[in-house]
Amino acid sequence: MDAIAPATIVVYLVAATAVGSLMARRAGSSAGWAVAGGGMSTAMVAFGVAGTRIGGAGTYGVAGDVITGGVWNLWWYGINTFLALAIVGIFFGVYYRRFRLHTVGELFTIRFGTRRCQWLTSLCVQTEYVVVNLIEAYVIGVILSTLTPLSMFGGVMVAAVIFSTYVSLGGLWGTAVTNLIHCSVVLVGLLWVGLAGIEQLGGWPEVTAAVGGQLDAASRNETAWWGFAGAGWLPVIGMFFAAAVHTPAASVYTNYSTAARAERQIAPAFLLGGLIAAAMSVLAGLIGILTTARYGLDAGLGGYRNLTTLASEIDPVVGGVALAAVLAAVISSGGPILLSSATMVVDDWLPADRRRTSEQRLKAYRVTTTVYAFVAAVAAWYVATRTSISILDLLLFGFAMVVPPAVALGYLIYWRRTTEQGAWWGMAVGYGAGLVWFAAIKIALAVGLTAPESAGPVLRLLVEALTVGGEGVDPSYFTFFVPLAVVPIVSLMTPEDGTRGDFHEVLSGRKPVADEGGG
Repeated sequence: MDAIAPATIVVYLVAATAVGSLMARRAGSSAGWAVAGGGMSTAMVAFGVAGTRIGGAGTYGVAGDVITGGVWNLWWYGINTFLALAIVGIFFGVYYRRFRLHTVGELFTIRFGTRRCQWLTSLCVQTEYVVVNLIEAYVIGVILSTLTPLSMFGGVMVAAVIFSTYVSLGGLWGTAVTNLIHCSVVLVGLLWVGLAGIEQLGGWPEVTAAVGGQLDAASRNETAWWGFAGAGWLPVIGMFFAAAVHTPAASVYTNYSTAARAERQIAPAFLLGGLIAAAMSVLAGLIGILTTARYGLDAGLGGYRNLTTLASEIDPVVGGVALAAVLAAVISSGGPILLSSATMVVDDWLPADRRRTSEQRLKAYRVTTTVYAFVAAVAAWYVATRTSISILDLLLFGFAMVVPPAVALGYLIYWRRTTEQGAWWGMAVGYGAGLVWFAAIKIALAVGLTAPESAGPVLRLLVEALTVGGEGVDPSYFTFFVPLAVVPIVSLMTPEDGTRGDFHEVLSGRKPVADEGGG
């Protein structure tokens, strides 16, 4: 594996960058760059969204959760991955395409004629995307600094070069074509490792027996570890809130929805993408089971090593395949999210200027992509070497912050009485509630908060909510239920304003949009 690992890294990273960059000819205009000129096939959209969705969290993250928490993580991450993309494809994607949106927040500006909801939506989504862009650079930096002579700083700089090159040149076409390759590598690679691992361990009955022995040695309940909802239904529900409800506001899916050639492709593409992404996480979870059988629950195989250690022991080539699968998963989510981040910076945050030409906007996209990639890389290096911040905590926090605009979008599309004030206050209060609750959890855990013996039931419940499981109640509950109540209450208290008579005509499909969209 010593020679194969660096060779795998170099070949795969160079190939992925080259293939994505070759799409530059198709990304010769701003619309071609941001939404592929509306010319993608069903399969290309499906693989594009599947690769975007899966990432490191859906591969080595799932494998690690299976090892430490049980097989329920495998099933429910896969189910929620499918549900997340299904929700977008069935209930939102068609509307994004009808308005030819480049960013999800543009829909509020089209509806109300004012940009403050667009800005706030972008802030909420960018809170997650900043974290994701940092994590992708971080993971590649860790892999490169571990398996090559590069330092962590050198590793994250290589990540920045990769992402900034193929995304800035190839645009959405570049991310979709490379995601077709990445998803194929992940599916084939993880399946190969899984089958080889089962064979090496003597067959599936031997695997289950070995897992039983490891669980018994660790004094863990075998039935619960293997159970479909082994940790109880509350964590399962929490996973749905953390993994699925924010997805309609994840702006990258707006890019892919608008990129589809026809409306009728969108639902099938997202459903197929959900199945592909779910299959990848299930295969990763299978390797987590095999890793548990081989090494136990406390082997210290953090990060990508929980997928590659067993593979490397089976055969150096299999180990190289597993490493390629990890790199594929990381790059497949990092590229599209970087593209969407740059699109939001240009279209949501830069001053609106209808005189800006397609060439000027394309240049702005590419420059912003490059700057964003290198800033994220430096931030990843700083977090890795100068802080003790939990990457997983940051990711869960980022997911929660995207929920308020997802709720507001649901009201905007499906409830005509939604007002600009209702949408804005729902997002603002929901975002603020998530921030306050996340900070309160961290403070409570840092000081070891406990309820005094004389405390009443309300105080005890609050302390329990802040400290349960050493993590506290997920902020996603607050960022979902707060705007769920605030949007309709404020809307009913305020008059309908900024209404464009043709908005619902376009929404229903009775009237086409003549231009590229808002922003």
